[in-house]
Amino acid sequence: SGAGVIISQYYGSKDEGGVNQSVHTATALGVAGGFILMCAGLLLAPVLLRLMRVNGEVMGYALSYVRIYFLGMVPTALYNVGAGILRAIGDSRRPLYYLIAACGVNVVLDLLFVGVFRWGIEGAAVATVISQIGNMALTFRYLIRSRECYSVRPKEVRFHTRELNKMLRLGIPSGMQAVLYAVSNMIIQSGINSFGTDSVAALTVFEKLDGIFWMIMSAFGIAVTTFIGQNFGARKYLRIRKAVRVSLGMAFGTAAALCVLCLIFVEPFYHAFTSDSTVIAIGVESVRFLMPMYITYVCIEVISGAMRGAGDGLIPMIITAVGVCVVRVAWVLFAVPFWHELNVLLLSYPVSWSITSAVFLIYYKSGVWLKRCVRRSFGEEELKNLQI
Repeated sequence: SGAGVIISQYYGSKDEGGVNQSVHTATALGVAGGFILMCAGLLLAPVLLRLMRVNGEVMGYALSYVRIYFLGMVPTALYNVGAGILRAIGDSRRPLYYLIAACGVNVVLDLLFVGVFRWGIEGAAVATVISQIGNMALTFRYLIRSRECYSVRPKEVRFHTRELNKMLRLGIPSGMQAVLYAVSNMIIQSGINSFGTDSVAALTVFEKLDGIFWMIMSAFGIAVTTFIGQNFGARKYLRIRKAVRVSLGMAFGTAAALCVLCLIFVEPFYHAFTSDSTVIAIGVESVRFLMPMYITYVCIEVISGAMRGAGDGLIPMIITAVGVCVVRVAWVLFAVPFWHELNVLLLSYPVSWSITSAVFLIYYKSGVWLKRCVRRSFGEEELKNLQI
């Protein structure tokens, strides 16, 4: 995330040297970061699964899957770095094509390893890791062969102090923002696990629908971050405001359309995954209760993405920490014990989204974030050209 913003800003300002150094620094960071995540995941998986109160019936399966999955963290991290480089220079098609190819490989290998070889959950995990390796290979094959300023030359992959500092200054808060979502979701999952196996199964299927929404919203966030990063680097500030308005309009429209489709087809969707009537009933009720409120999340993704594009990563992280993580923890600790119902637990999502969106809107409208980014990147004199 931090690398993508820095590269897009350099690319927008036509600083080819900055792009080149940032690309090689980001690649080195992907290798190092992936290795650290791999080791942390392998060591902490049992502890984290126990903290999430994973049912004893599935603990062995979960632990096997997670450990194999974490063995693929280096290629996963490198693919994300490579895709971030391409998106930063405005090429979002190639990462998509490579991802489609990797998904196809994943599906074929799932059928082979699980359906034919009977490797079970380990087979599914191995298929995922192999597909990620292929994904990374396709991405870096293009970057290494490219002759543009963003090409990757393996012998030049190393850390450049200035670029690394910029990436960490922006990337660590952005990464922590994502981690906070994950932590709060783990807390919610822990609460869901207390409602029994049927509820866990129903909401596991719900996550498949849920994942479509998050991928779409993430795409809007990535797009607005890249677009604003390039225009911020080129000092075209009026386009920043316009980009946010257009992105919000598209994201709200997409969220509403997806909500309608999910409500219409929720029952056939569940029947495709299970024949258990109890699981289906819980899942359908949960989708109908929660899905219409997903629209309250849109502002968070688009506005925080815009702020990251301009170089402001810290304040969005703080807003997210308080508005999402703290509110959800408080809800689980104080509301759910008094009203021990699944819908009460699920209500923590729209409540936290609504509060966080309101704070983001207020901060965005103030213009303080843009002034600070302009001052830090270009100096006091540039503030005279800033129109907000």
